[in-house]
Amino acid sequence: MKIFHSINDFHVAVGNTIKKTILTLGTFDGVHFGHRKILEKVTQNTEKDKYESLVLTFFPHPRMVLQEDSDIKLLNTIDEKIALLEQIGIQNLVIHPFDENFSKLTAEEFVKNILVDKFHIHKIIIGHDHRFGRNRTANIDDLKAFGKQYEFEVEEISAQEIKEVSVSSTKIRHALMEGDMALANEYLGYDYSLTGTVTKGKQLGRTIGFPTANIKLAESFKLIPKNGVYIVKSIIDSKTVFGMMNIGFNPTVDGKVQTIEVNYFDFNKDLYDQKITVFILKRIRDEEKFASVDHLKTQLEKDKNTALAYFQK
Repeated sequence: MKIFHSINDFHVAVGNTIKKTILTLGTFDGVHFGHRKILEKVTQNTEKDKYESLVLTFFPHPRMVLQEDSDIKLLNTIDEKIALLEQIGIQNLVIHPFDENFSKLTAEEFVKNILVDKFHIHKIIIGHDHRFGRNRTANIDDLKAFGKQYEFEVEEISAQEIKEVSVSSTKIRHALMEGDMALANEYLGYDYSLTGTVTKGKQLGRTIGFPTANIKLAESFKLIPKNGVYIVKSIIDSKTVFGMMNIGFNPTVDGKVQTIEVNYFDFNKDLYDQKITVFILKRIRDEEKFASVDHLKTQLEKDKNTALAYFQK
């Protein structure tokens, strides 16, 4: 997949021939089942590479720019989104920096200057409720009118087709904030994950037989699920390693800062400064404040047995 970090950087040609594109656009946060219904249509319309598939997405998320008080957390980092789109078979991805100037483009400026002149569009595939242009005033009917004017096709994803999947990024965010991993992962179509660098913590876990890898996320906008204890897995040195993870403040030892700590089972290797991805499979329980560290250790042993039983299934 070719990646372009601006609309102006985009180009796709074979020799002196400019290939036309089959395009869709959106934030695609999560690249979930609902998104894939559109994205797979894009790849299916390339007519054996007669046309190039193209996704236009944006970063920062438009809400981060247009709503000053927005504290939206995202399901995907840029790297995660790239990997998911590549799996689907998208040939070209444009990640355009969203800013106020871009938001002020009129609908016709967007269509003529970008879709037609920059992307050489043959067809756009888009949801029935898509709105675009300054203040989001243009709709699917306007897009169809532009299609006739500038000679490109518009394929509309109907309300019924979208409803059949009934998935939204908002629903997934809500499920994660409730700790409902089963629902979130079902909607996503894959296991939600957190990626970060292993840093040194207080090393309390070592003293009670549960050494942990403390994960520091690089992106502040990445959504962290509800505090609690989770069953997880990671791929380390090409091997699947199972474990459990605590998200929270370690109230038993009066912690003040939220941490993400993973205890891997049957694993003994120095992971400091390594970048690892933790796939979150199931939530076991809320984070609790125990009467003593010994009580905490007893509960961790129960948690481990619960996780091991889950993996044995």
